[in-house]
Amino acid sequence: MSIILTPIDTVDNISKEDFVNNYLNPRKPLIIRRATESWPALKKWTFDYLKETVGDITVPLYDSSKADPAAPINASAAEMKFGDYIDLIQTQPTDLRIFLFDPIKSAPGLLDDYRSPTDLMGGFLDKYPNMFFGGKGSVTFLHYDIDLAHIFHTHFNGRKHVILFDNKWSEHLYRIPYATYALEDYDIENPDFEKFPALDGVEGQEAILEHGDTLFMPTGYWHWMKYLDGSFSISLRAWDKSWGIKAKSLYNLTIQRKFDDIMKKNFKKRYMDWKEELAYERADKALAAGEPR
Repeated sequence: MSIILTPIDTVDNISKEDFVNNYLNPRKPLIIRRATESWPALKKWTFDYLKETVGDITVPLYDSSKADPAAPINASAAEMKFGDYIDLIQTQPTDLRIFLFDPIKSAPGLLDDYRSPTDLMGGFLDKYPNMFFGGKGSVTFLHYDIDLAHIFHTHFNGRKHVILFDNKWSEHLYRIPYATYALEDYDIENPDFEKFPALDGVEGQEAILEHGDTLFMPTGYWHWMKYLDGSFSISLRAWDKSWGIKAKSLYNLTIQRKFDDIMKKNFKKRYMDWKEELAYERADKALAAGEPR
């Protein structure tokens, strides 16, 4: 029994025609090794530089503990000065991460240090980049992004292990209903197939990102990430052209999220237990039906 993982396609550079035809339109992941050659950030964004630029900002931190059923999605575990956190991840392993951090709000000059890959596609949300920081060994739980954007995820100053799954495997991955994340009770690197039989035979892709590598993740792709070194990434987002995808994104961000928050607030653990039971039931049903075909 196993999860079947194959390497993510990797190129040094790619033309717009090849990218659109072979990756964007078929929604297939890709790593572009030299997409950041023109970025000042490639050499400029050291840990010391970021500390000097935004080190005094207090940032929320997230750990690997299972989410509190009564807490809002993305509730933080602690807070710390950004500069102190950078010192921490450079000196020791930690499961503390910074999630969806936008230092550009405090240091708009950082906007000049990177380039959206408009030579490959349009629709970028240039004013809304997100940065992610993690200590050695920290893990980003398996999920897909609620806004269903295409993501260009560039990594800096270390290595990161990435595992991706097409959205068609959602039920096999034990997706939590009314959410965009999976059960947090299994280790995707070494799952218990007796307890989670629907994971057997799931097909995914994996890679190790290194400094300057850019990962293209198409809309709706599940991703799990593990920091192999204290390091960080920036994600640039672009809308899919499909109006159906845009409508689903709006639904996720408004109706689904609001409903989930209300149910959590009122029913707490009882609601979460029901969702987890339903995730098991749907996984078993998909496995029995042989889906996806």
